[in-house]
Amino acid sequence: MNARLQNHIAGNLVSMIDPDPEETAEWRDAFAALIAVEGKERACQILDMLSSEAHRFGVEWENNLNTPYRNSISVEQQANFPGDLEIEKKLGAIIRWNALVMVVRANQAYGELGGHVASYASAADLFETGYHHFFHAKDAEHGGDLVFFQPHSAPGVYARAFLEGRLSETDLCHYRQEVLATSHGARGLSSYPHPWLMPDFWQFPTGSMGLGPISSIYHARFMRYLSDRKLLDCSGRKVWGVFGDGEMDEPESMSALTLAAREKLDNLVWVVNCNLQRLDGPVRGNSRIIDELERLFVGAGWKVIKLLWGSDWDGLLSRDHDGALQKALGDTVDGQMQTFAAKDGRYNREHFFGQNEALSKLIAGMSDEQIDKLKRGGHDPVKIFAAYAAASSHQGQPTVILAHTKKGYGMGSAGEGKMTTHSQKKLSAEDLIAFRDRFDLPLTDQQAADLEFIKPSEESAEIRYLHQQRQRLGGYLPKRQTTADALVIPELSSYANFALQADGKEMSTTMAFVRMLGTLLKDAQLGPRIVPIVADEARTFGMANLFKQVGIYSSVGQQYAPEDIGSVLSYREAVDGQILEEGISEAGAIASWTAAATSYSVHGLSMLPFYIYYSMFGFQRVGDAIWAAADQRSRGFLLGATSGRTTLGGEGLQHQDGSSHLVSATIPNCKSYDPAFAGELAVILDRGMRDMYVEQNDVFYYITLMNENYAQPNLPQDKHQDVIRGCYDFAYYPAAAQNTAQSKVQENTQSITLLGSGAILVQVIAAAELLAAQGVNVFVLSVTSWSELARDGMQSENAKLNEAKPIPFIAQQLAHTHGPILAASDYVRALPESIRAYIPQDRTYRTLGTDGFGRSDTRQILREFFGIDAHSIVETAQHLLTK
Repeated sequence: MNARLQNHIAGNLVSMIDPDPEETAEWRDAFAALIAVEGKERACQILDMLSSEAHRFGVEWENNLNTPYRNSISVEQQANFPGDLEIEKKLGAIIRWNALVMVVRANQAYGELGGHVASYASAADLFETGYHHFFHAKDAEHGGDLVFFQPHSAPGVYARAFLEGRLSETDLCHYRQEVLATSHGARGLSSYPHPWLMPDFWQFPTGSMGLGPISSIYHARFMRYLSDRKLLDCSGRKVWGVFGDGEMDEPESMSALTLAAREKLDNLVWVVNCNLQRLDGPVRGNSRIIDELERLFVGAGWKVIKLLWGSDWDGLLSRDHDGALQKALGDTVDGQMQTFAAKDGRYNREHFFGQNEALSKLIAGMSDEQIDKLKRGGHDPVKIFAAYAAASSHQGQPTVILAHTKKGYGMGSAGEGKMTTHSQKKLSAEDLIAFRDRFDLPLTDQQAADLEFIKPSEESAEIRYLHQQRQRLGGYLPKRQTTADALVIPELSSYANFALQADGKEMSTTMAFVRMLGTLLKDAQLGPRIVPIVADEARTFGMANLFKQVGIYSSVGQQYAPEDIGSVLSYREAVDGQILEEGISEAGAIASWTAAATSYSVHGLSMLPFYIYYSMFGFQRVGDAIWAAADQRSRGFLLGATSGRTTLGGEGLQHQDGSSHLVSATIPNCKSYDPAFAGELAVILDRGMRDMYVEQNDVFYYITLMNENYAQPNLPQDKHQDVIRGCYDFAYYPAAAQNTAQSKVQENTQSITLLGSGAILVQVIAAAELLAAQGVNVFVLSVTSWSELARDGMQSENAKLNEAKPIPFIAQQLAHTHGPILAASDYVRALPESIRAYIPQDRTYRTLGTDGFGRSDTRQILREFFGIDAHSIVETAQHLLTK
């Protein structure tokens, strides 16, 4: 009987107090007859109909969404196990040992390195069954599955790669020693999956809890997007995610469950390792996390497969005629279940099976050792295979397997099921020998105590089997591909001439970007590879015209007539739509962006994503996800629109961005720009596309855009390179008393140099004109990137001691100017302060910014309030000149 029927019968009929047992028996018999004659699907139809009728008559009945606490797949439904259990058992034991040795060795040598043994110990069989039978690598016929590995289990992934010959023993000896390893001719192994540190190995960074789950969902959806747009056939490929039950507490883990169900992502399989234990204690001590997760996933529309008990329990459950065992398992909360896990067979005989006579009878013929070896389902390859096979073949829904395991499985008294097991990384000789005995490893007592690695010969049955199974599945995993097609980038003038030769036309940089994007989307070669992404803000940014031009992606098309169907800006969804409209979810949008920005490595197909959003809702709100994208070597554009603390007038504190450039500057492979003018923006976009998609550098670009309309000047060709490097000399404003045709600075005339970026450059220019009218020579530099200037200066400082230190670029630009230097931006002062070290030491340097909380008001009032309007800049300049 399937889980749904079990829930209706066992969960609702048996549990209630029955006032008329005879009538109940008649209903039960009738229902059983229905199943026998017409089948389970018909039974489900009748149950659904009865549920609807109950609600129609006002009967307050609700399905509690929980099925009995047993395996969803019965013994009769299990797929036949096709592997060699004995060999897989030996391989699993060796990999467990080598993973343990790697961590313990590192901490014997350097006690502060850390590492995790217990998480992999609980998940080893979940991984190994996937490796042997399901996780398909990329080959000539198969595009490759995507596998998201539980991060704390990284040592087990390394240990397997060692047996495969992909990592050496020296590599394993440098776990968490990435700097030291290079001096020993080895590669250091990163603590968790980090593609930036191991670019040929790890595909997906999962080390920040919760980011792996949401990322896997959007990767699965992006594969459908590629298929529906006929760019790449992703059929037959799966996205597998192995995550922890404690990780499900992270909001990101659960935030996109309904999207996966709504999109019918049956290419997605999650395996939640329910070892019931997090760092400090039980995940749910006073309830059951598996029950909670079942309700959440079923309610969200997922197929749930519960993998709770190993094969040794089948006989017990089949003899449990009165339901005593089922009731005892269902009544045991996780905190108590962990106590049973940490104790031996004798304790469990007395305290679990000794709860009543019926339970005691079930184990009457079993020894304490047999009771001790009763496995949870997540440690039984036969049961795991059955669950994986069912999940792989399920259609129309994403599937989650809730796998019951023991944290620290096999660690015995050193950590199995104990509160401290998560952090256990130092084992005594006795513990090591006990582990050896538990898994029947080919080691002497001395070898075990000495923490010797085990690697059978290449001719051994175990290694031959390991290679055979992986070759059948296309090769080895994880493995990151780095080759992708270069994109053909159109000439800058073909889409941005209006910006380069603006001739004083008024527009915002957001408006200019949307116009450039619209033209790029029409390019025959580049256009189809562009992925516009928005989080319910397309109309805010003037992008509604793109709805008709390229459409909004929907896996089911548009099954309604939109209210604005007659409008030129009408809302249009399509199966081959190009825009990813993610709704009000910055976390979802950045996950989508990452999937597109890493398509070059994940799918071998370069895609060009543009994610445009309120700049305040980027690095500050989903900064951890952006770091993960950086780790994954993403390539693409993040556009922080309505940026600046004073440019977004009227919105107030939570919307006004004064710090995103400060945060983005901390990410090494993020190039950040704050252009003031459309021409600057065009040059940056052109350089970014060539940097990432022609030269194929693993960088991404963050560009802030303004919603303020002002006159746009032309940008001369000879300034383009300086724009990319971070600043250029915008104009010189001679003092009014001078001959205006004369550009040289006269003797005895005061001079000042003004730096500005973004919308505040316009205020700087207005201030320069006022100062020039007062008899001051003014040099104005447009700063397009404070962070690029700071990085250039740092690189200059870090030049080798025996080499002549290059002059920082900002110092070179300032060499042609005179007087004190005043810098202003729409961001906190720490941003322009970041280049102070590279300012010539004989020049005074003063910065203006928007420190503090934002306010709601007009742009002009806000700029006066923060002291970055033209008059405030003039006042500060006059003060500097009178010193």
